[in-house]
Amino acid sequence: MSKTQVRKQVRRAEYSRLPRGKNKGIQLLLIQSVQDLGRQGEVVEVKPGYANNYLLPQGLATVVTEHHKRMVDKHKARLVEIEKSRLADLRGLADVLAKQSVTIEANANDEGHLYGSVGAPEIVAALKQNDIHLVAQQIRLEGPLRELGLYTVKVHLHQDIETELKVWVVPTAVEDAQIKR
Repeated sequence: MSKTQVRKQVRRAEYSRLPRGKNKGIQLLLIQSVQDLGRQGEVVEVKPGYANNYLLPQGLATVVTEHHKRMVDKHKARLVEIEKSRLADLRGLADVLAKQSVTIEANANDEGHLYGSVGAPEIVAALKQNDIHLVAQQIRLEGPLRELGLYTVKVHLHQDIETELKVWVVPTAVEDAQIKR
């Protein structure tokens, strides 16, 4: 028997150990979500090459057994608990932000038009002084703030959680002193 024949027999033996699906593909349980294939915990049927060359070596999937299904279910339950506590924390943060108002000083002319503008980074910096940490992508402005006054700004914390924040844009203190002279 030649080396190639031995390799073919070994490969056939490997393929025969893996459970087959209805379409003669290999059935695997996804450990992690794989784009364009399925979500974590789903049983999918793939071609043998995809299973042996990508999914199994990368640790993205495993052979379907009852033990593996139980392990994935436990992991899913733990992830659901973590997500629930995270959402509760975000709702609490939304309540704090709704009661919060932020004051931002900016250079402006006599009519109240700003020389520059106030955007999300300035709002995030002002919130950081109050020990509230957000990123600029969570601040939803309809456009940059270009005039002095009170603005209501939307803050997007999660796809289900959105709140509003009061932002005061006031002239800088140095400018007030120059106007009084």
